[in-house]
Amino acid sequence: MFKNYLRIAWRNIKKDKLFTTIKIGGFAVGIAACLLIALFIKNELSYDGHYKNKDRIYRVVMQGMMNGELLKSVHFQLPFAETLQSTFPEILEAGKINTSELFGAGRRPLRPVGTMQNNFEDGFIFADQGVFDILEFELLEGNPKQVLTSPQSVVLTESKASKYFPEGHAVGKTIYLDDNSNKPYTVTGVIKKNPSEKTHLDFNFLLAIEDTNMSWSNTNYFTYLLVDDNADIPALEKKMVSILEEYVIPTYKERMRSAEFMEVLKTLEYKLQPVTDIHLKSDIKMGDGLRHGDIRFVWLFAAIAIFVLLLAVINFINLSTAKSANRAKEVGLKKTVGAFRGNLVSQFLTESVIYSFLSFAIGVLLAWALLPTFNSIAAKHIVMPWADWWFLPVILVAALLVGILAGLYPAFYLSAFKPVNVLKGTLSTGSKSGKLRSGLVVFQFTTSVVLIIGTLIIYKQMNYIMDKKLGFNKDQVLVIKGTNLLKDNTESFKERLLGLSDVKSVTISDYLPVEGSKRNGNTFGMINEGSQEISVPAQIWRVDYDYVNTLGLHIQKGRAFSKDFASDSTAIVINTTMAKELGLQNPIGTRINNGQDWTIIGVVEDFHFKNLKEDIASLSLVIGNSPSMMSVKLNKGETAQAIRDVASIWQEYVPQQAFEYTFLDQEFAHMHDDVQRMGKIFNSFALFAILVACLGLFALSAFLVEQRKKEISIRLVLGAPFKSIYQLLTMDFMKLILIAIVIATPIGWYMMSRWLEDFAYRIDIQWWVFALAGAISLGIALLTVSYQSIRAGLVNPAKSLRSE
Repeated sequence: MFKNYLRIAWRNIKKDKLFTTIKIGGFAVGIAACLLIALFIKNELSYDGHYKNKDRIYRVVMQGMMNGELLKSVHFQLPFAETLQSTFPEILEAGKINTSELFGAGRRPLRPVGTMQNNFEDGFIFADQGVFDILEFELLEGNPKQVLTSPQSVVLTESKASKYFPEGHAVGKTIYLDDNSNKPYTVTGVIKKNPSEKTHLDFNFLLAIEDTNMSWSNTNYFTYLLVDDNADIPALEKKMVSILEEYVIPTYKERMRSAEFMEVLKTLEYKLQPVTDIHLKSDIKMGDGLRHGDIRFVWLFAAIAIFVLLLAVINFINLSTAKSANRAKEVGLKKTVGAFRGNLVSQFLTESVIYSFLSFAIGVLLAWALLPTFNSIAAKHIVMPWADWWFLPVILVAALLVGILAGLYPAFYLSAFKPVNVLKGTLSTGSKSGKLRSGLVVFQFTTSVVLIIGTLIIYKQMNYIMDKKLGFNKDQVLVIKGTNLLKDNTESFKERLLGLSDVKSVTISDYLPVEGSKRNGNTFGMINEGSQEISVPAQIWRVDYDYVNTLGLHIQKGRAFSKDFASDSTAIVINTTMAKELGLQNPIGTRINNGQDWTIIGVVEDFHFKNLKEDIASLSLVIGNSPSMMSVKLNKGETAQAIRDVASIWQEYVPQQAFEYTFLDQEFAHMHDDVQRMGKIFNSFALFAILVACLGLFALSAFLVEQRKKEISIRLVLGAPFKSIYQLLTMDFMKLILIAIVIATPIGWYMMSRWLEDFAYRIDIQWWVFALAGAISLGIALLTVSYQSIRAGLVNPAKSLRSE
């Protein structure tokens, strides 16, 4: 019997190739989209899940209320970790990490002793032995209990050890950082870094912490804890308040005595964040500088996957019922000769499962083919898990279940035909399910319109970010990396660059208004007599005299730094936000203090120096030395030639170091890579869903033509023009699409309003977005339906009426 079912299924596949292609192809597209989304979600959820003690590892977060907003920070003092471990017995191990560029984490030139060529390397972070023990790094070389206990120790990943010490046995070897031969680092360990093990800490080099500042006012370290199996986390969080009361709050009270900040201190508390939550659930406003995912995107993509699969199943049902008239006589004859309904249900379910297996096979292969493109868009390294024990069983079970679920309705619907009605030709196929099919159309296109709205708003928001007035000029600014290698020749190199015809100005500073450059926060207070007690946290950037001019900053009040004023060594330029927070109407000449006295000589117009998801914060500029980067403002024109000229001069000064550069506008775009990536992924899957919905609409229009072909033929015989036939077949669908647009508009508005809340600077959602989304969906629907409508209107009526 089963062999007979297979033979009939194969005969039907060959009989109507167009419908079979759409049925299997639409299913396959939906399955490919779902599989890609599933692999993406699995990748996102796998971060930090490989630690043996993952359920007992936490990162400490401090939070408090300021002006009605919950602020969180993960930056703590050097003695904080040791104090926690010695105070609370349920904390078995405590460790700390520093990822600050200010301390030398990030990107640095490196060379092994005995070589002259430096290489720029990423992924330097500072850590102590406690973190090494907590995160259970797999050590290939070295003593696991002593790798980070000595100053100037460095642990390499396996790939970096192979790169710099290909002969093996890297432990005991020495490297120089920043070309500083006076401070050699000794390799004390090599760790295995499995690419399949995702972690929120992306590093290549672990450097031993050398900071000795035990003050409770300097917050530079993330703190990680390994707790006892029986630890009561909520109770431990409450007990940790004693550390705040004994050490932290008294220190803050000494430095920041404003009434506003005193209220903040009353709300401070510690929370323990599971290590497995860090990647997707880190809403840290006072950021940790790490690249994170977003759990909301995971749920969003999961919802899209479910909708796409639902749309594909709906299409399968519609195409099966659309061809019901062709199967009606088969059902009638089989029932006449004694077939039971159960036999017919089994036959149709078998056909459905066969279609499902074919669709899954094609869908998996399609996902495999699209995976490299998807990885490029998502900046991932996802691989198809062919070798994983669970993959093929899951695919087979899913194919079976989806095939059965998708085939249930068509199977029971087709097997219910009465043989008398079928053989008399009085059966009106599918007439009782019109409301269901209309509901399916509305559902499909409501989903499609919501996705089109999301696509338009994401595109508009990204354009707004990239084109927004930033308060600085990011165009034609060449950023040279590793200029600290110039050492005493920095100023000479700068003068040589200024002599080039394509160079307008040059500034030396590691502090730039893009991520990946240095940051240095501090707290400022007023020191003028009679002034109100105000404490303002602000960035303090060390720049040179040409910084303001090179980056195109606008001085609003006062002046910029000048070599003509010897007093500018203690001068400070603040931004507009800082002036407001200090409560200064006329700030020029005002003295402020952050442990050192400064005199305000200028106010610079606010400029964005963080991701546009965040508001502009207080910032100050002072004259100082930060020589690792040099920014060169180029004239418009032959940029390529200018780069060659700069590189030529570089080789004269530092022949042992490759010339490495980027452009400020590229770095700014890179700062928003995560949002752009998510937008591209969203748009890609939106296209998948719209394609599947169009196939569904094609199925329904085919169903309608199948049902009404004799009616259409009679109308044509009686002289109905083609136009009336076209309107007859399209207007009902257009009404359903309009209903879908009405339903989708508030849903799309709500979803995208919530998404835009992440951005401090965002577009307004305007009415034309919904109008355009509606017009696009109507256009897509019209094009899809038109094929069947035109085909029906041009058919020879004699063919349809021949059986009458």
